[in-house]
Amino acid sequence: MAKIKELRSLSVDELEAKLLEAKKEQFNLRVQHSTGQLQNTASMRKVRRDIAKINTLLAERKKNS
Repeated sequence: MAKIKELRSLSVDELEAKLLEAKKEQFNLRVQHSTGQLQNTASMRKVRRDIAKINTLLAERKKNS
């Protein structure tokens, strides 16, 4: 799980890249879950929260610029 301090130090481009990566990971976890291959379902929650953190930071930066 990414910490907010680490995310704040990244640029907008880096945040967007992390967001894309997290969404791909979320998709893979959803596929694993639907096929019964996912052992740790808590990882879905962590990824969802990481996506929310990144979206929040992107919205803050868009608002401030």
